[in-house]
Amino acid sequence: GDTPSRRAIFSCQPATNSNSDEERCAQEILSGLARRAYRRPLEEFDLSTLMNFYRMGRSDGSFDAGIQLALERLLISPDFLFRVERDPIDSDPGTIYALTDLEIASRLSYFLWSSGPDDELLVLAERSRLNDPEILEQQVMRMLADPRATALVQNFAGQWLYLRNLRGAVPDPLVFPEFDENLREAFAKETEMFVESLLREDTSVLDLLGADYTFVNERLARHYGIEGIYGSHFRRVSLAPDMAERRGGIFGHGSLLTVTSYPNRTSPVLRGKWVLTNILGTPPPAPPADIPDLPDRGENGEAATVRDRLARHRESPACSVCHAPMDPLGLALENYNAVGQWRTTGEAELPIDSSGNLLIPRDAVNCVINTYPLIKYASLIELTKYLERINQPKNIQPGIMSVLFYISPNLKTRRPGIHRVCRELIEKFHLSEFEIICPSCHTIIESN
Repeated sequence: GDTPSRRAIFSCQPATNSNSDEERCAQEILSGLARRAYRRPLEEFDLSTLMNFYRMGRSDGSFDAGIQLALERLLISPDFLFRVERDPIDSDPGTIYALTDLEIASRLSYFLWSSGPDDELLVLAERSRLNDPEILEQQVMRMLADPRATALVQNFAGQWLYLRNLRGAVPDPLVFPEFDENLREAFAKETEMFVESLLREDTSVLDLLGADYTFVNERLARHYGIEGIYGSHFRRVSLAPDMAERRGGIFGHGSLLTVTSYPNRTSPVLRGKWVLTNILGTPPPAPPADIPDLPDRGENGEAATVRDRLARHRESPACSVCHAPMDPLGLALENYNAVGQWRTTGEAELPIDSSGNLLIPRDAVNCVINTYPLIKYASLIELTKYLERINQPKNIQPGIMSVLFYISPNLKTRRPGIHRVCRELIEKFHLSEFEIICPSCHTIIESN
């Protein structure tokens, strides 16, 4: 029957049943489809290969059968299945060279849309226009405004923020009976819509950590304790100051808090590792095989908070060097339970202490503990403020993650001495409510 997908494929119909009309129409259909599929202008060999398959299908059936067999051949072509970037002829191994416009078009479209270039982008690439920065910027903005850019949010957030892991999260129904599939879907939707708003509105990347809004429906709002929201549809909600401290930014999203927890309890280790890896860019090394499990109770068998049990765990030097920068970050999120609800008491109804010392590793691979500058904070909101402003020069809003988190990515490549680390950290630090402690400098320096 006549369907949109059929009309997209059959861009023409033979005027008659003559062989010449059918061949001419088949060439028009296949050349257009192959150009889009291969993401480049066709060579004579490309079209002749497809036409041979068309003729084989046509000889045993109808015109449609010939097109079908040619399409089957097109869909298994390496030029369709792989994005091929060929090295320049006679180039030495490791040589840096510029991408062609067609290669730029493919990279751009698969990054933003997870699909091939459209006609407008492909025409510009064929005319060698994408090396013009102004033209390239125009295309990026056009593509971001397109509904297909939703794929960027889904794939980027799915991988970076671990949303893909949310499908496999199974909170214990005896401990968290309120968790259901509607809440799981709401968690993912909130984070996707939040990240999409940052991209489409071109806001500061700082809003990722601290915003005054989020996206909720009635089910999610009830879970978060946000009043006055009714209905299953999601909408943008401005948050009151106290609620913004809890839910304004990615640290307050149920999606992240659930995928970094165990089924029956929170895990400061998993959450701290996530922050180190995905926010600060300093992933900890894999743990040794013989590391003991976290104690179930306190030193004398009494009920103990997870903070106290982690402190016992860090008594082992083998555990301490890598847990020292990781645990405080996770403990700052301990006011959220394993499905993201806010709480003030934890296990055994003991009060939660979310304060800590932030350790920024100079050498995350080797976990050299005595090269960590320490930052004291009393709560998650203080930690978030520090992460927002640690590298932000006054009156500058960074627009890319590597600018915001200047310390960790640059130290991994520059390898400066510890005193230079302290100086750069102090020079970049503009908040008055924190103290900076430099163990190597053996001094406490108050920010002014």
